[in-house]
Amino acid sequence: MTATRTDAPPPQLRLPKRRGVELALLIGAVLISVYGYAAVGLAHDRAIPPDVAGYGAGLGLLALLAHLAVRFRAPHADPLLLPIAVLLNGLGLVLIYRLDLETPKDQAAPTQLVWSTLGVALFIVVVVFLRDHRVLQRYAYLSVAASLVLMIVPIFFPAVNGAKIWIRIGGFSFQPGEFAKILLAVFFAAYLSANRHALAYTGRMIWKLQLPTGRVLGPIVAIWLLSVGVLVLERDLGTSLLFFGLFVIMLYVATGRTGWIAVGLLLAAVGAFAVGSFEPHVHSRVQDWLDPFASIAAGQGPSQLAQSLFAFAAGGMLGTGLGLGHSILIGFAAKSDFILATAGEELGLSGLTAIFLLYALLVARGYRAGLALRDTFGRLLSIGLASILALQVFVIAGGVMGLIPLTGMAMPFLAQGGSSVVTNWIIVALLIRISDLARTPHPDQVENGVIAPIVEDPS
Repeated sequence: MTATRTDAPPPQLRLPKRRGVELALLIGAVLISVYGYAAVGLAHDRAIPPDVAGYGAGLGLLALLAHLAVRFRAPHADPLLLPIAVLLNGLGLVLIYRLDLETPKDQAAPTQLVWSTLGVALFIVVVVFLRDHRVLQRYAYLSVAASLVLMIVPIFFPAVNGAKIWIRIGGFSFQPGEFAKILLAVFFAAYLSANRHALAYTGRMIWKLQLPTGRVLGPIVAIWLLSVGVLVLERDLGTSLLFFGLFVIMLYVATGRTGWIAVGLLLAAVGAFAVGSFEPHVHSRVQDWLDPFASIAAGQGPSQLAQSLFAFAAGGMLGTGLGLGHSILIGFAAKSDFILATAGEELGLSGLTAIFLLYALLVARGYRAGLALRDTFGRLLSIGLASILALQVFVIAGGVMGLIPLTGMAMPFLAQGGSSVVTNWIIVALLIRISDLARTPHPDQVENGVIAPIVEDPS
């Protein structure tokens, strides 16, 4: 008699979830924000603010609730996305509070904290209830219809600072274009994923660029032109540029045709020249960009852009210190459009570089999640959402530093703006949901002893 030996089952793999790393980074993000809050009080009033413990407890509670949602509903998600968002949001509250000390009758930090709380709440809702991002693909045309409605409605409300981008009802106001950008990203991702082969391999060659047939390219171009046209009527050049950049980037990613980048840059240059030449509100910003010190030469005092450049110059390498700058001289937009100038003056080039690196890391992790996905829709959606953040940072930073004309957008998480901070939290929630699926190994991979996800395209 011989005993038969059966192969022992392979040991079950324990996949790293990195939630402990995320929690440690969140604690660091909250402590850095609390330190900044205390430093502002010490510099301005020579005393630690009495509510510093409440601020730290509130921010810590929001971070803990968001962490618990990720831990139990998206255990394999990227561990860097949430801590970066908490740190940027916390630094934004610190900078707004610092500027509030110069404007006692215009307190924006409490309202920003309420909007941040709402943003975290919606973050938790998305993480908990959106089990699979691919569900959004079913609502592509509903998304684009809703986005167009959101962009059209502000036309019927009075302009604010030269632009019709706000809906104001009583004491409540919000910017619907911020929500429209997420909906358009969903539509672009769904449409391009369904038609990417036709976009890449059909049509005629013109100047070494293969143009798809009108039947395939027409609908998405029509939607883009309509959305940009509405934004031009509202004089919202920043969001128009954002939507155009999003359209070109996602079209390039879907087709792999580098010619679309060249076409996009050419069309952007033509459009910017036309709008900058004939639209008075935009033309004044172009003129200010070309000569930011013209108002000083005319004896009218420095413009907002000139004051911003002075603030960056005063910051030097290490900055004046939190609470010791003078960026409030920029005027009414110091807490919104120009809040980066406060960071540049009081944190210096080193602090400003650290903030840009945080944004770069946030965008890079979004791209990484998309590249690791199996489905084309999720890949395009992740890259589109990350590109929204990248484009916003470039457009805003370029404007306040004099690289490009000002556009009037809000710096993600940092600047005053309820609609902006809420939508940015939703973007981070979607990226976390996508990264969780991207980092969760397929059952076949676990059976074969492979831990890392396999990048493959079902098409």
